[in-house]
Amino acid sequence: MQKRIVFATGNVHKVKEIKAILGDNYELTGLAEIGCHEDIPETQETVQGNALQKARYVVEHYNVKNCFAEDTGFEVEALNNEPGVYSARYAGPEKNADANIKLVLEKLQHKENRSARFRTVVALILDGKEYTFEGIIEGQVQQEKSGTGGFGYDPIFVPHGETRSFAEMSSEEKNRISHRAKAVQQLKQFLETV
Repeated sequence: MQKRIVFATGNVHKVKEIKAILGDNYELTGLAEIGCHEDIPETQETVQGNALQKARYVVEHYNVKNCFAEDTGFEVEALNNEPGVYSARYAGPEKNADANIKLVLEKLQHKENRSARFRTVVALILDGKEYTFEGIIEGQVQQEKSGTGGFGYDPIFVPHGETRSFAEMSSEEKNRISHRAKAVQQLKQFLETV
């Protein structure tokens, strides 16, 4: 029997990505399926804090027993690890990915160090207990966007050992190596033991 678990996101791309990683053992539903259409608060100073805040919110407000949430930060070394926890709204509250990318590229214009990483924390609430899992992938920020896949900062991020941006990879390729995949693999392994 499939375990039912709510993924606290309204992002259909993320739901699809995580479903592919978790496989068929789980009935994964997003926020729309439980009737949650509001913006869940993300007011913490860390990605771990935001992930826990979102999972707790869904459990408390939607009578959900098992839920996980994730938060991801894009950390650029030369920018003191900005945008970090503010990745989605770096260029403003409208959460425009193109504007966010443009701002990062502008700030890096005269910087030699283009090292960056994606950090994802998955926070799981299972039967009243809380667990967190972290995935990191290191890489570089390109001079300009390339590729049409993915979302967020994917068009400017090239992981170490690759010549293509995340946006130039198929979702299967990205799912094998991404920060989110690493955190979700830990989640998956944990779920298989409980």
